[in-house]
Amino acid sequence: MKIVLASTNLHKIRELKAMLKQFPQLDLYSLRDYPEYIPPEETGDTFEENAKLKALHAAKTLNECALADDSGLVIPSLSGEPGVRSARYAGEEASDKDNRDKLVKNLLSLKDDERVGYFECCIAIATPVGIEKVVRGVCEGTLTTDPRGSNGFGYDPLFIKYDYSKTFAELDEETKNKISHRRKALDKLQNYLESCMCTTS
Repeated sequence: MKIVLASTNLHKIRELKAMLKQFPQLDLYSLRDYPEYIPPEETGDTFEENAKLKALHAAKTLNECALADDSGLVIPSLSGEPGVRSARYAGEEASDKDNRDKLVKNLLSLKDDERVGYFECCIAIATPVGIEKVVRGVCEGTLTTDPRGSNGFGYDPLFIKYDYSKTFAELDEETKNKISHRRKALDKLQNYLESCMCTTS
């Protein structure tokens, strides 16, 4: 069963492949295996819209089953920012550090008890015919203004999951991959992946 992970982000591809190891029937590829492919612009207003858009575009263009993930950090006290613009929070060409620096600056304007938020992940699976499945996972916690840790990526150095004392970037990869928003979303795909064979037409 071949699935194309509709991403060029090495960190995300690595996490997804690590989490999908439990499904030996999957033959996993990514957009890095299709250098001529041009991803669509992420124009959705929600993580789900973007996940579906990316999955369907990849599936139709490549004529394969595609899995797309759209995820980000949501902070209610900042009107939901960074939200769907998590990867572009400080600008279209912003680095992870640029985005974190902007977020820290905005977090400093909040009271301690307002520095709470959640990572949200939506995953969509599509074939060239259409969307097959969409799932959502959420991981809640607090935000620190003092980045810590060198693992992970994105906002991981700022996020501390409830009941944990370390940031996502301080956790080892195996631990993070058991408790993250991406893990929670993929768990909801387990029955589908075990019982369904994606086919192209």
